[in-house]
Amino acid sequence: MLHVFVYGTLREGEVNDIGQAAARHGLPAPRLLGAASVQGHLYDFGSYPGLVPDREAPAVRGDVYEIDDALLPVLNEIEEVYPGVEGLFRLREIGVDVAGRELRCLFYPVAAESVAERLLIRAGDWVRYRIARDAAPELRYGS
Repeated sequence: MLHVFVYGTLREGEVNDIGQAAARHGLPAPRLLGAASVQGHLYDFGSYPGLVPDREAPAVRGDVYEIDDALLPVLNEIEEVYPGVEGLFRLREIGVDVAGRELRCLFYPVAAESVAERLLIRAGDWVRYRIARDAAPELRYGS
């Protein structure tokens, strides 16, 4: 079993919902361990966010799941992470506090150089931001 921190489209109810991804591939359902956050900057890439970790930055909200090892290749495909290829998203590991217990979690940050022209999501919560943005697209929410 692995632990994964999800902060964007893999969150429950989002377009790449981690539970639905597992179900589509006949894999065991991920087990939600709890809400969590990591320090970093969250950016708007249009239909998805990108996280640049930074220990000095505010919190970015997400969720931690325990997943079956067989789900990792599915998540890598969703995030377009392939062996030997440095794409937008990278598979990394980070310590995340979940209900007072630190867990080593896999997560998918973006390369820092990829955010130069992107809108910063100051609130650090993709779901909250996306809902507000989609309700009032003329507003530059989060800037």
